[in-house]
Amino acid sequence: MSIATGIPPAQIPPRSGAVRSSHGEGQKAYAALDLGTNNCRLLVAVPEHADETSLPERPGQPGRPIFRVVDAFSRIVRLGEGLGQMGVLADSAMDRAVSALRVCASKLRRHQLAATRLVATEACRRAANCDAFLARVRNEIGISIEIITTAEEARLALDGCAPLLEPGFSRAVVFDIGGGSTEINWLGVDGLGMPQPIDAISLPFGVVTLGERFGDDRIAPATYEAMVAEVMTGLGDFERRHGIGAWVARGGVQMLGTSGTVTTLAGIHLGLPRYDRSVVDGSYLSFDAVAAVTHRLVGLDCLGRAAHPCIGRERADLVLAGCAILEAICRQWPVGRLRVADRGVREGILCGLMRRDGFGRRVRPAYAAEPAL
Repeated sequence: MSIATGIPPAQIPPRSGAVRSSHGEGQKAYAALDLGTNNCRLLVAVPEHADETSLPERPGQPGRPIFRVVDAFSRIVRLGEGLGQMGVLADSAMDRAVSALRVCASKLRRHQLAATRLVATEACRRAANCDAFLARVRNEIGISIEIITTAEEARLALDGCAPLLEPGFSRAVVFDIGGGSTEINWLGVDGLGMPQPIDAISLPFGVVTLGERFGDDRIAPATYEAMVAEVMTGLGDFERRHGIGAWVARGGVQMLGTSGTVTTLAGIHLGLPRYDRSVVDGSYLSFDAVAAVTHRLVGLDCLGRAAHPCIGRERADLVLAGCAILEAICRQWPVGRLRVADRGVREGILCGLMRRDGFGRRVRPAYAAEPAL
């Protein structure tokens, strides 16, 4: 077992910076694109065959394909910049997104694709001019993007990170802090660590929307606490509906977080000289560590945060809003630690596409490498 992550080395996604994976002649790939409020991200992957260690398929339980990433792209586009104030996508934001989508379209054309799914989330759900934006994308780039519901977004994120759930807990809170919203899943977990969805909620708090409202430079401790309190208020109905706190008190709940906020804090806590997915994905972050790292960041201005190699200039003005959302979740449900997932919607899309074509009927959940960009 890996000391850093608790995952067998064969399942830890290596960070291959020098060599990009490729697929064989005639082997068709699958592609998933996630256009969010803050990021535009693409994965192209090929399914791998199951080996002798695969789990037998359980009746009524879909398998999980094993796949190998052969191409990838990620760029911060801030599509939702100013959306909370204006109600529409700004021209500059749409231009940034179109530029990133051109790169994605170019990458897609390089591969023989069996299936693709290109989705947009909260910014496009909320923007009054989203139809015009997506029409521009179709006309200028030649790709069609579907707007998915909050429920579908939560389902895909769960499907993408479910392999990190552990069988020793009967319940789980799985959350995804996005740019424009935060999705939270409340699950049962069976003896093999497979999720059994109970309910999900989408909160209108994301790193972009909350950051624009409360400021993005040096934030006073009282302002930070106001952000945390607002998010906790939003969690109240979900807690009252399910009594999650009682499950936490009995020690039967695990927590899994997938977002740039969680992975960034994990990288800082681990003292990484630069962000390294192979170390962060699957690692654990104690709530004490969350509070300690957050305390350090609240004491810095935007330039100070940008100087940290796991944050950088593009995320420096958003990370405190993400910390506030994360800390609200931790205070509402004091599990004590959370598992960190650097995976989510794109991986969920790929699993669904491959499963539909018959892959993953006899496989153990695993994740292959995403190449360095």
